[in-house]
Amino acid sequence: MLIDRRSFVAGLAVLAPASAAFAATGQADPQEDRAALAALSKLTRENAAARKLAAKATAVLIFPKIVKIGFVLGGAYGEGAMIQQGRVTGHYSSAAASYGLQVGAQWFGYALFLMTDTALSYLDKSSGFEIGVGPSVVVVDAGMARKLTSSTITQDIYAMIFSQKGLMAGLGIEGSKITKL
Repeated sequence: MLIDRRSFVAGLAVLAPASAAFAATGQADPQEDRAALAALSKLTRENAAARKLAAKATAVLIFPKIVKIGFVLGGAYGEGAMIQQGRVTGHYSSAAASYGLQVGAQWFGYALFLMTDTALSYLDKSSGFEIGVGPSVVVVDAGMARKLTSSTITQDIYAMIFSQKGLMAGLGIEGSKITKL
């Protein structure tokens, strides 16, 4: 699926006010809460590493669906929920911008397992958590997942990507920012 530059800019222009309107109301959608809880349940049921991390995590910030599109310039956006002790305790957005040789569209989900009170506190006190700044974040891939045990879980935050669909090709510079709604 190729997207021309005008379509991409128009898409971003439509998404920005909609996300700002949701953030301004601050109202939670029960359907989105159910989607977040269901995504975490499915992830931990199907993935042993996610199960181990969830069992030790202080909280899990899960984004069931992030939409990413790009043609030289790219963007990604999704909304998610903070889950503590089996219940939703907050709502967040994840936004990213990228630049580089890229084309395509994809959908995916990701979960951040916050392993310490310090990591959770940092997210609560910051005016937007930027991945790569602040607490250390380790992305759990298939190789690491096989070696993950309760004694090797030593980092502040573990990230796990799941349910990838679509096609995105290329190289680019990307930064993600997570903001409380």
